[in-house]
Amino acid sequence: MAPMGIRLSPLGVAVFALLTVGVLYHFYSGFLAGKMAIFRKMPGSDRIDLREMLALSVEAAIRGGEEVKRVMEEGELHGKSKGKTKEGADEMLTNGDLQSHRKMYNLIKNTFPSIQVYSEEHDTTNVAEIAPWDHVIPKEILDKITTTEEAFSDSITVWIDPLDATQEYTEKLLQYVTTMVCVAVHGKPIIGVIHKPFADFTAWAMVHGGSNVSVRKSYNENNPKVIISRSHTGTGKAFAQKAFGNDTDIGVAGGAGYKVLSLLSIPDDKQPDHADVYLHVTNIKKWDICAGNAVLEALGGQMTTLQGNTIDYTDSELNEGGILASIGVSHKILLGKMPDVKSVKTQ
Repeated sequence: MAPMGIRLSPLGVAVFALLTVGVLYHFYSGFLAGKMAIFRKMPGSDRIDLREMLALSVEAAIRGGEEVKRVMEEGELHGKSKGKTKEGADEMLTNGDLQSHRKMYNLIKNTFPSIQVYSEEHDTTNVAEIAPWDHVIPKEILDKITTTEEAFSDSITVWIDPLDATQEYTEKLLQYVTTMVCVAVHGKPIIGVIHKPFADFTAWAMVHGGSNVSVRKSYNENNPKVIISRSHTGTGKAFAQKAFGNDTDIGVAGGAGYKVLSLLSIPDDKQPDHADVYLHVTNIKKWDICAGNAVLEALGGQMTTLQGNTIDYTDSELNEGGILASIGVSHKILLGKMPDVKSVKTQ
């Protein structure tokens, strides 16, 4: 007689099926949760409060400025040329540049390691005693910026200039010297900090946020005072005269940060020069201009190339289109007056 088979009741089949579904559900839900957790923890995927980035930028600029002052006071500049610009001018490097860079760069990287930081200097020495920032936002910033936005860290690039106007620093023309930090999101300048260590003054601004500096009451659009670079006076003067006329009032100054501040309402004891338009004709590095670009944008001004193109701060270091910076006037009208650079004869 053949053995009898085991027969399952319909209820048993249903129970077995439910148990199988439950096991598979827990297995796959756990697997997917693990995958999502890994995704959330991927470098660059964390969200960062931009108001915190502003406070950190101010702190970095001030700490860098302290190093710039200390080196000058101790007389240990050790200035030397680190090479030539495309136009043939010396690019100076001092101990002030280097020590300021180390403080600023490491403070930012120790606080937000996943953020991409571009600096004029490329020394990667880690200063161990620099602790991450404490995330305390100063009351001045909280009072002016009551709400904030967040950005993913992999969309952020930070541009630092540890010592703007190095040539003037070696000549002890200290009114031109600044330390600067700029935060760009998807290549757009959002936060700008310009610190003047020898005037104990810091200008900061956040686009769609607030600022501790303001626009002047009036500007001269028809016969503007133009500020240009000391190191490219001939080229800049000839260009400004062709754009606005031979009688144009042209001032010269060192440092891109200084020249941007000349467009704003800054007390004379903090900012001796004032201008209506800032022009730069030759190539310029983005760490020189990003902070000023952000400050102007936050206050309703503009900084573009001489052809009117916006400047992208995603990665490449060099801006080859010159710059036109203005506020309180029609930037479009100014652009219409810009001549072809190649047509301008230097003096």
